[in-house]
Amino acid sequence: MTDPILTLSGITKTFPGVRALHDVALELYPGAVTALIGENGAGKSTLVKTMTGIYQPDAGEIRVGGKVVTLPTAISATAAGVTAIHQETVLFDELTVAENIYLGHAPRNRFGMIDWKTMKSEAQKTLDSMAAGIDADIPLKELGIAKKHLVAVARALSVDAQVVIMDEPTAALSQKEIEELYVLVELLKKDGKAILFISHKFDEIYRIADRYTVFRDGEMVGKGFIKDTPQSEIVKMMVGRSVDQIFPMRAATIGAPVLEVTGLSHPTEFENISFSVRKGEILGFYGLVGAGRSEVMQAVFGMTEVSGGTMVLDGKTIAPRSPADAVEAGIVYVPEERGKQGVITGEPIFKNVSLPSLDKTSSKGFIRMAEEYKLARTYTERLDLRASSLSQNVSTLSGGNQQKVVIAKWLATLPKVIILDEPTKGIDIGSKAAVHEFMGELVSQGLSVIMVSSELPEILGMSDRVVVMREGLMVDTLDNTNLQPETLVRLAAGIAEEKAA
Repeated sequence: MTDPILTLSGITKTFPGVRALHDVALELYPGAVTALIGENGAGKSTLVKTMTGIYQPDAGEIRVGGKVVTLPTAISATAAGVTAIHQETVLFDELTVAENIYLGHAPRNRFGMIDWKTMKSEAQKTLDSMAAGIDADIPLKELGIAKKHLVAVARALSVDAQVVIMDEPTAALSQKEIEELYVLVELLKKDGKAILFISHKFDEIYRIADRYTVFRDGEMVGKGFIKDTPQSEIVKMMVGRSVDQIFPMRAATIGAPVLEVTGLSHPTEFENISFSVRKGEILGFYGLVGAGRSEVMQAVFGMTEVSGGTMVLDGKTIAPRSPADAVEAGIVYVPEERGKQGVITGEPIFKNVSLPSLDKTSSKGFIRMAEEYKLARTYTERLDLRASSLSQNVSTLSGGNQQKVVIAKWLATLPKVIILDEPTKGIDIGSKAAVHEFMGELVSQGLSVIMVSSELPEILGMSDRVVVMREGLMVDTLDNTNLQPETLVRLAAGIAEEKAA
């Protein structure tokens, strides 16, 4: 067997009140993709930061190429041949593509000055070898997210990295862009790179990975070859239990319409959108990227101004001009971009949860911290939030746990309608099951749920009816009775319409 390029052994890292990693081991082999799998909060991010010099382990050993190394800084990790491509690319929009690729290790001329001509030509050569179709001389800000990922890969190649860490690299990519990324991964494998691939998507893991390592609660609990291991076994290792049914059985009684939207239009994003959501119902919204689903929900929540249409909530016409108007009426929105729109990252959990409900936690103009804690505890416990305490800063939570804080915040306002925009995006299978179970609990209590999702299994597993959108227009509303995924895809892509024509 080929020797591993990178070996971690006995890695331990503790933060105040939290044991993030305990006696962790990991091996990465040349020309192979190792999937790092685990629930949110399992220690994956801490491990990556340890491998890239951001954190230093309390104990343990890191070997690269068989030699023990210490990585006190990110620069030292790069020098050792370890680089990372993150879900949100850490690049600089105002610099050119070439400057981003060679930032920190630009070629120099004999006078010690940056050799701009060589830098541009070498950057272009690397981009062309990847068939990226990118001009090295343009500002990075002119590129979309997928192309920025390609620049990040080119940067990894430019430093001659032996180990490439890919942390949720497909989260913001379309299916076409994902396929292009897979081709790049194969190129990196052929070049002998050892790749650590972090993803919550099992179809990706089984498509791209050769090996796997599973983390749970800061410990390595299993490893092996993907081809030899069924998905159910990996899931069981991840969560410490069998997750046979990701989508819970529901017996909610669906009542009369609670929210009725008619002819809702926006000057540029969508036109003539009409739907209703009933008491105790989960109404799914499905469509491809750019279909306009999130834009419709933001308009319903009062975030954007509409050019036409009406909304009726519990028999009363409403026209929210701001999120505050929508919340007062009984509509809340859990956004897709939780980091930017969902949480206040500089504040603790309990303040995030209680913020929209200060009328419940205040007396005579004074906030009662004990009531804030009580309110936050009630809703975070129902969502099985993983945190050391409610005073923990939200920015230190994993993505899945941040999502739970956002949901808890809005549920505390006792809404009539809750809009969940990609509620399980970027969170692990165990947390997904918890969110799905809680959604079922909400509708069983009579709440109305609108769920925007790009995941077909989630749409089919959770929705009572499905609204399909394409290019800012409604295509159809379907009862979820023996509904096939092919039907939804054809409608969302316009294939059914073209065939009929």
